[in-house]
Amino acid sequence: MTLIKSISGIRGTIGGAQDENLSPIDVVKFASAFGTWILQKGQGNEVVLGRDARISGPMVYELIAQTLVGLGIDVIDLGLATTPTVEMAVVDAQAAGGIIVTASHNPKQWNALKLLNHRGEFISGADGEQVLAIAESGAIEFASVDQLGQRRCWDYLPTHIEKILALPLVNKEAIAERKFKIAVDAVNSVGGFAVPALLKALGVEEVLELNCEPSGHFAHNPEPLAEHLGEIASLVKSQKCHLGIVVDPDVDRLALVQDDGEMFGEEYTLVACSDYVLKHTPGPTVSNLSSTRALRELTEKAGQLYTASAVGEVNVVVAMKETGAVIGGEGNGGIIYPELHYGRDALVGIALFLSHLAESGMKSSALRAQYPQYVMSKNKAELQPGTDVDALLVKLQDKYKKHPINTDDGVKIDFDGDWVHLRKSNTEPIIRIYAESANQTTADNLTRKILQDIGDLLNL
Repeated sequence: MTLIKSISGIRGTIGGAQDENLSPIDVVKFASAFGTWILQKGQGNEVVLGRDARISGPMVYELIAQTLVGLGIDVIDLGLATTPTVEMAVVDAQAAGGIIVTASHNPKQWNALKLLNHRGEFISGADGEQVLAIAESGAIEFASVDQLGQRRCWDYLPTHIEKILALPLVNKEAIAERKFKIAVDAVNSVGGFAVPALLKALGVEEVLELNCEPSGHFAHNPEPLAEHLGEIASLVKSQKCHLGIVVDPDVDRLALVQDDGEMFGEEYTLVACSDYVLKHTPGPTVSNLSSTRALRELTEKAGQLYTASAVGEVNVVVAMKETGAVIGGEGNGGIIYPELHYGRDALVGIALFLSHLAESGMKSSALRAQYPQYVMSKNKAELQPGTDVDALLVKLQDKYKKHPINTDDGVKIDFDGDWVHLRKSNTEPIIRIYAESANQTTADNLTRKILQDIGDLLNL
């Protein structure tokens, strides 16, 4: 069982001992630390709260809500809500911050507190350090009985959808004209009501719902990867759907299934949406160092600036603001469209993609065939506890010093069009190894070669 205290939030497994898992005591400890930080910032005393549908959600949610009330903080209660819905509600409410109770794509035994600032964005590293310091210090004062916070409910999803429909690039008329038939797999979480509601508002003619009851009993592994999506792939093909849409439990990641039942590819969700945005509103784009190079090629072909950030939504957002990017995100299906807000949002991704598909007049499989055909290989090197990972990465950097190398986040090495990216884990003794090539065998060989290099260096 696990408890991970990071600068962006607290996540862990339910059950077990305090300080080793996400126990009720730990939930209260970190909720009260965040609430205290909010009050210290002096930007108000309202916090927006929302959750995905996982089984432990009601317990964790109530602990957080009542802890905030006990601090004298007013809680804006969204209840079951997507992560991007909570982010946008923080801004609309002019709240001091927000907490999303979700472990994203992690299995059912996990839950987490994702922490937002007053801009509805994940808190920075420096802010996260302050929250963790408050939690460890125990310097928390609760409100007197006359100063307890209030709690009010707010269904923000309709407003979220209205704002998406109002975006100039969302072409509702073209979508309706195509008479789309679309299947949705929402892994029995909040996407089960959010995605169909959006599709109907966009004018999609027929929506086939699969695993759309927000019970929290995940019908399959909740990470939207190809190996977990056989059921919707079969449904799309057998029912002759134009598209399959898959989201993770908190709806910040978007995966697509083509009309032929094949995966569009999570990496290419951002590529396709960026293609559409660049055609209408040219400008810079951003993705992280572990994302496909297809976005860079697409952006530079359009005569625009591409920037690769360190991995992590916070880092992507910083780079987008610095460069004035018109779209950005991560290769895991996370679309960030600043015209709406600075957060990964599968709902706006769906609207942009369907507008693109509708205007193109193509099948989804034909649209995918237009883009560069890159494939990835993902692996990891498991190390002994106490291994000096930083020193090991320096040795690898030296070994490949004749190649272009980026060290903004781990070590990324370019090999004449192919690349490999090595990043150390902050929570366990491993190095994650991602490689990309136009050929799967080449990508696999790259990761194997790096694994061999690591073994050799450790045995010197």
